[in-house]
Amino acid sequence: MMSDSDRGAILIICTGGTITMSVDPGTGALAPFRFDQMNQQIPEIKKFSFRIDTIQFSPLLDSSEVGPSDWIRMAQTIYDAYDRYDGFVVLHGTDTMAYSASALSFMLQNLNKPVIFTGSQLPIGMVRTDGKENLITAIEIAACKDGAMPMVPEVCIFFENTLWRGNRTTKKNAELFNAFGSYNYPALATAGVHIRYNRSVIHHEEEDTPLILHKLIDTNIAVLKLFPGITENYVKAVFSTPGLRAVIMESFGAGNAPSHNWLIRELRAAADKNIIIVNVTQCNTGSVEMGRYKTSIHLLDSGVMSGYDITTESAVTKLMILLGHNQDPDIIKQKMNCSFCGEITVNDASIF
Repeated sequence: MMSDSDRGAILIICTGGTITMSVDPGTGALAPFRFDQMNQQIPEIKKFSFRIDTIQFSPLLDSSEVGPSDWIRMAQTIYDAYDRYDGFVVLHGTDTMAYSASALSFMLQNLNKPVIFTGSQLPIGMVRTDGKENLITAIEIAACKDGAMPMVPEVCIFFENTLWRGNRTTKKNAELFNAFGSYNYPALATAGVHIRYNRSVIHHEEEDTPLILHKLIDTNIAVLKLFPGITENYVKAVFSTPGLRAVIMESFGAGNAPSHNWLIRELRAAADKNIIIVNVTQCNTGSVEMGRYKTSIHLLDSGVMSGYDITTESAVTKLMILLGHNQDPDIIKQKMNCSFCGEITVNDASIF
């Protein structure tokens, strides 16, 4: 391992969220935390011997308000500063963190440096906050190197004591400090007395490949969650959305759906209009295996494609970015069946 003094510099990008709030000593109310005073609030930061710079979005963003334009801003910030820093920490609200981490994993092609998302369940200015430990450990992970190479050169989420691949992650808890889970992919690292890295599951791009930024995003998609009693009018309304180009269908179990004649008809009609339909399971763990059961064979026949073990968050962002860069549905389908940066369990491929 390299010493701290050999690691260079880390950039903290503060976008907003609970972690950016502190308690006003005069009123006791929560107010935005000034990160230019970070060393006063978190004195442990001073113990790092490498340089830590900060960029703070203004205004700060509530994560429920974060959207594609904000993903572009985050990705552009990293792209512009890429050569000047060894790693990046993104402070972000928890509600949509998995979407933002997934999006940046696709937008930053050939990434060879750590981009670590983190946040907190309690404001950083509260006594029992989880924000300080999350931030300090995220900085240490972003700076860690194995020889001359970054230890974790991918977009990740660090929360409580676990580092997850960003595009495999889902928010699972609104109450406890272990807010995130990655059900179909193991942890990249765990933090206790030591930070232990699971080297065999960390994604590495080819060395010396230039970072490419993809900023074209098409949001003409929908998420259709199947449920018992779903009606024809509801499904028809989804597929009749003006400008619709793709639908993520959250199905039962291993990719199953009711065999209603009207549902099959709507799916086929959508496929005939070149609307891409990606089948994603509602289960936390497991993968879509279309054709395994009789109740999924009709989906294959209707032009529905498998999402394998991709999360909804990853499917949403991947589709938006692919749609933004491609008009041919067949090309998009082909690329949805490939893994660009470890988001699904199939062969790796290049996103563009």
